[in-house]
Amino acid sequence: MYVEEQTLEMIEREKLPVRIGELMESGHRLVQACATGLPDSFEVTYSFDKDYKMVSLRVTVPRSDAVIPTASKACFALFTYENEMNDLFGIKFPGLVLDFGGNFYRKAASTPFANMGQPAAGKPAAGGGA
Repeated sequence: MYVEEQTLEMIEREKLPVRIGELMESGHRLVQACATGLPDSFEVTYSFDKDYKMVSLRVTVPRSDAVIPTASKACFALFTYENEMNDLFGIKFPGLVLDFGGNFYRKAASTPFANMGQPAAGKPAAGGGA
């Protein structure tokens, strides 16, 4: 078995819950949700599939305003992923159906992945000059 088609939709954060609701109502299933830290922003990707067709939705938010409306009301299982992204990256998801308030995981640092993708203090970004 293989995925016959893959699409990536860049979407505004405000439209995310409605779009996920549409996918769930049309019979798609949640595959995964993840976050990636970039120098000035976070990318959050939600992936769904139906009939070997993968649809991924990607939201980019600035680090200074890392808030995305929860989609857990449209897809209950997302509460786990969104709590995880809150814990590890510090991304906020107002309105989570089950909100662990930053305590979904036991961890040594409050948001251990929040600064990944950013250059260390005093060091140039990758590809930057010395």
